[in-house]
Amino acid sequence: MNASEQATNIEIVSKIATVVNVVRFEFPDLAVDFSPWLNNAETQKFDDPNSIDLGFHFPGRSFTCQSSSILMQIRLPDAQRSRIAAVELSGHDHMGQQWRFATSQAEEFWGLAVPLPKAQTQLKQICRQVVRLFNSAVRS
Repeated sequence: MNASEQATNIEIVSKIATVVNVVRFEFPDLAVDFSPWLNNAETQKFDDPNSIDLGFHFPGRSFTCQSSSILMQIRLPDAQRSRIAAVELSGHDHMGQQWRFATSQAEEFWGLAVPLPKAQTQLKQICRQVVRLFNSAVRS
């Protein structure tokens, strides 16, 4: 579900803002899209009420990330958003989806054109920080 729709309380708004800052620390030139899904029948089939979805767009095509845009889906296992299930990333350009990555999988990138090793490290670091952010509420 679009992050703009999930921002229903100060805790979630704060966490979404932190995620944006974490991503921008690694990739400062990215533009953020809090509503990456259009509100139409085709995209509504992907609507997951237990996810927070953000789009990140490069000013052009990123050679290191092998994409023009990155979709981040923070999968939450319950409505209280108290624990995180997984973070899924996918890289897209004018030709479609180029790669995928999921923390719930073997933590390997797969697809037509995966990011270069340095970008893979950066993207994995982002995912680790997002997981820590959403899991911190469980420990406190």
